[in-house]
Amino acid sequence: MKIVVCIKQVPQTTNVKIDPVTNTLVREGVESQINPFDLYALEEAVRVKERLAAAGTESTVTVISMGPPQVDAALREAITLGADDAVLLSDRAYAGSDTWATSYALAMAIKQLAADLVFCGMQAIDGDTAQTGPGITVHIDLALAAYVAKIDEISPKRATVRRLLEEGYEVCEVQLPAVFTVVKEINEPRTPSLRGKMKAKSAQIPVWTAASLGLDPDKCGLKGSPTQVVKIFSPEHRAGGERWDGDAPDLAAKLLEVIRERITV
Repeated sequence: MKIVVCIKQVPQTTNVKIDPVTNTLVREGVESQINPFDLYALEEAVRVKERLAAAGTESTVTVISMGPPQVDAALREAITLGADDAVLLSDRAYAGSDTWATSYALAMAIKQLAADLVFCGMQAIDGDTAQTGPGITVHIDLALAAYVAKIDEISPKRATVRRLLEEGYEVCEVQLPAVFTVVKEINEPRTPSLRGKMKAKSAQIPVWTAASLGLDPDKCGLKGSPTQVVKIFSPEHRAGGERWDGDAPDLAAKLLEVIRERITV
């Protein structure tokens, strides 16, 4: 069984800065990390591999990522955490991709890998769109289970999962191949192993370009992105405000009174 995990390298800071001219993230001088939600996806992929092995089914876990050459470091870190191998999608043709163009490139790589099961983090902390995982299923017509919090049963043909909802869980039976986007409640990621570190150090990570994947140039990068960022900015800090102390019923009545006054102005 072929298991694929999609990861993204993101800035290792909560103090994200925006270039006012290009309207893009300032990455120079900022440490990078694997998107935290993707670590849960990787851990679950490795656990599924272990569960299947115990049942007599051999599996492999391949990690893929799209980005500049330095993403190689994130892929090697993924190998230290249990992945068998990795693939980097890196090409100037990918530059400027929105979530649609990104999911297209990843989907074509997943198709090339003949994946039976794909794991993604539920979202990336730099964009927070939660669109790339579901987008992959559109491009190559795979089943989708989003916000997966637990995999109850898994076999090469189907899985039973629990999806996290606002008011509880939804139990679904999903036919494979499929894409699962996972939430952090699903597991606790492991720490790198010595064996994994040795394997990562010597790993040969291939680089797949748009041409090598046979991608349509009109669907790649900025040209293939239907959404365009017009402006990104940090909101201005606002000082002031009022603070009220008291019991909840009294505060609620006071708030209602203020709202009524402002509506009638």
